Amino acid sequence: MSDEGGGERKSYHHGNLRAALVDATLELITEKGPTGFTLAEAARHAGVSAAAPYRHFKGREELIEEVALIGFDMFADLLEHAFTKGPTGSPLEAFYRVGRAYLAFARRYPGHYIAMFESGVSIAGNSELTHVSNRAMAVLTRAAEALMEHIPIAKRPPAIMVSHHIWALSHGIVELFARGTPGGRAPFSPDELLESGTGIYLRGLGILKD
Repeated sequence: MSDEGGGERKSYHHGNLRAALVDATLELITEKGPTGFTLAEAARHAGVSAAAPYRHFKGREELIEEVALIGFDMFADLLEHAFTKGPTGSPLEAFYRVGRAYLAFARRYPGHYIAMFESGVSIAGNSELTHVSNRAMAVLTRAAEALMEHIPIAKRPPAIMVSHHIWALSHGIVELFARGTPGGRAPFSPDELLESGTGIYLRGLGILKD
């Protein structure tokens, strides 16, 4: 909490101003959305002066970019762990684990997820964001490649196409069924919707056989 008289949080005096602002922004994004607060409000929420954020960030958008960057790094780590460190099993099971990890991240880290995918942050305009977002996508593409190893190369659909389609399906399920939006009353869980939708899609491509 702030010291009486508008003093800054003790964490700031310990050199944690950047982290305190990120934490405050995560709470505000989750509560109000990425455009529902100002940089001054983030500063108040962090218990620091209105001028303090400018020591690290030019404005709110740059602060949100930092939240997205941290989120993508966590996201890529989680997907990588799901793909390579999960229980032994088939490539299909590894593929499903990556999809479930996607949904789990959105549930557990809504502030990061919103900053990454719903804030309008320019990934292409930030080299660090481009790198970490590509790292996350690469995990899903590798999972798709492993899933299609049994198919002759000439007959395989592009792995990057498969990974982008599954990414889009996962994001749609998060938006409609995982965060209490109007579609959230589906009779199936988000994980069940993703797994069944993925199965239908893969069968349509001939990657899975009945």
